[in-house]
Amino acid sequence: MTTAPAASGAPAPYDAVVLAGGSARRLGGADKPAVRVGGRALLDRVLAACAGARTTVVVAAPRPTARPVRWAREEPPGGGPVAALEAGLRCTTAGHVLVLSADLPFLERGTVERLLTTLRDTGADGALLTDADGRDQPLVAAYRTAALHRELTALAVTHDGLTGLPLRRLTGALRLTRVPGPLASFDCDTWDDIADARARIREHGHVLDEWISAVKDELGIDLDVDTGVLLDLARDAAHGVARPAAPLTTFLVGYAAAKGAGGPEAVAEAARRAAALALRWQEESNVGKDESNGGPSAPDAG
Repeated sequence: MTTAPAASGAPAPYDAVVLAGGSARRLGGADKPAVRVGGRALLDRVLAACAGARTTVVVAAPRPTARPVRWAREEPPGGGPVAALEAGLRCTTAGHVLVLSADLPFLERGTVERLLTTLRDTGADGALLTDADGRDQPLVAAYRTAALHRELTALAVTHDGLTGLPLRRLTGALRLTRVPGPLASFDCDTWDDIADARARIREHGHVLDEWISAVKDELGIDLDVDTGVLLDLARDAAHGVARPAAPLTTFLVGYAAAKGAGGPEAVAEAARRAAALALRWQEESNVGKDESNGGPSAPDAG
């Protein structure tokens, strides 16, 4: 076992394999990848976290997804995670591969980058998350593709195929680095897990980020903006003009940014100009009140 060093620099290009074909027995056979948390299917949440992958392969029967992916299937279907992983790897070409289950509601891009950077910096065969109890989570991990191919080939020869083999047969032969990730590794095996995840994203400290992510996913927007700037603009418009001005102004800012450069800088500049206008509007209103009250801004009546 190795310990992850401090990560530095950008991760290498990578592919992603998402295993989404399990039977979900503990969910009564429900279509687990389609179960929604925060208005988004679990599978789509995982796909958003690995959106930086050069190729994303989902091992399951094809279904609608929020972004395009490649589909693969182990033979026979239901052959277990090792067989599914091998089927997905056949569609990849990058030297590093991210391997994920489809039921990780709290996985984020930052965790993906941390795994990939740790893999690069340690020289290990893989970097995987550990859960709150310190247990390995081999389906929230980044691996060297060549190491996986090597061990999968050896397992297939030894066991006359890969069907039904547990993941520990594969990971037990690899040199792995552990990365603590109690929240990101949280997976949804039961309906109680689903309920816990749905409750957590509605907590005060998470709900706004979750909502924004859900809206961007729904609208097909991949744009990171300073939400604080937009919230300040909405406050200024509501206070300095009228309450309905807040949502209308933020809509117009987004529209103006889309017509222009369209990036985060365009949003920030449009928000700055609109906020300045709201402040000028408020100042004029205050001057008008001072004049009507005979205050210091009123003209000399003498």
